[in-house]
Amino acid sequence: MSSQDEFEDQPWLDPDAVPFISIRGVTKKFGDFVAVDSVDLDIYQGELFCLLGGSGCGKTTLLRMLAGFETPSSGSIFIDGVEMSNVPPYERPVNMMFQSYALFPHMNVEKNVAYGLKRDGVPKEEINLRVAEMLSMVELTDFSQRKPHQLSGGQRQRVALARALIKRPKVLLLDEPLAALDKRLREQTQFELMNIQEKLGVTFVVVTHDQEEAMTLSTRIAVMDAGEFEQIGSPTEIYEYPDSRMVADFIGSINMFEGRVTQNSSDHISVSGSEEDIEFFVDYGMSIKDGNKVWVAVRPEKMRLSKEPPTAKKANQIKGMVQDIGYLGDISIYRIKLASDRVIDVTVPNQIRPKDGKHVAYWEDEVYLDWDAASAIVLTR
Repeated sequence: MSSQDEFEDQPWLDPDAVPFISIRGVTKKFGDFVAVDSVDLDIYQGELFCLLGGSGCGKTTLLRMLAGFETPSSGSIFIDGVEMSNVPPYERPVNMMFQSYALFPHMNVEKNVAYGLKRDGVPKEEINLRVAEMLSMVELTDFSQRKPHQLSGGQRQRVALARALIKRPKVLLLDEPLAALDKRLREQTQFELMNIQEKLGVTFVVVTHDQEEAMTLSTRIAVMDAGEFEQIGSPTEIYEYPDSRMVADFIGSINMFEGRVTQNSSDHISVSGSEEDIEFFVDYGMSIKDGNKVWVAVRPEKMRLSKEPPTAKKANQIKGMVQDIGYLGDISIYRIKLASDRVIDVTVPNQIRPKDGKHVAYWEDEVYLDWDAASAIVLTR
């Protein structure tokens, strides 16, 4: 992909691009409790956008306000340039797919999918044509006469998706759409959902608490906490360049070290560890004063583990002892106990089948860890 193609695929970087959904200063209160706290957000046409956060962070409340099931206490929501304050749910250019799927148990697949068109008075011939097209897209043509109880969880999920999409909404809202599926089926369905969204070009807004799901599905992610957005960005930006300890800790695994800035220039930062005997060297500069407290974050997969001591003492090195080993097939997780009794994680890919079950290191082995200057992240909050 050329850089121009990449830019065209990221309208949020284009100052002239017009957002398809625009949320401005939206707050939602339930009594004294602030569920959503004065948030701003732009979502562009054709995005698969994820609202990600833990329970009670406000993500589902925000989704329900987009759908019209909740009314903002203050602020405005625009969809395709139209302010939604006085537009009831059934007149909004959106449809919502619920976590429970909410299929009619007495109707077969075909009738479940056709239900919305039938209520809207669409001619029977057009209904039959559109239902056939939609069932083909979600690969359920051979199951059209089955009732929901005769389907697997993944098939029911696709029926609910077809029913939500058949009315051709401009925006599809999905509330934890894959939560009811087992891990293997969830992973498979993620890619099916992405393919369907790409074929139709409909803007998807997905609520999930599953970090892996958000990373796989989305063009961009908004990480929510306590009713506010902690960070909005692409999956790569959120994972590799988190803005805060909360985001770094919420997305994937992270090793966090507290320290003080000892040197800061335009192209690097040096940090002295407060708890561990570590000198950190990070290959970018920040606007921060020497002596300020910061946190240095290093992902477990960015660390190298060896039983051989380093040839020279330098930055980005630490010694420890193997406390636990977890073998997960594709990777092994080593829990390393440091001199301060703190335990950190290191992941090692199992690229070669071990002979006689041998590991890189064993329980209670002394090991040495190091990482590149480009692998660490300096956080100020």
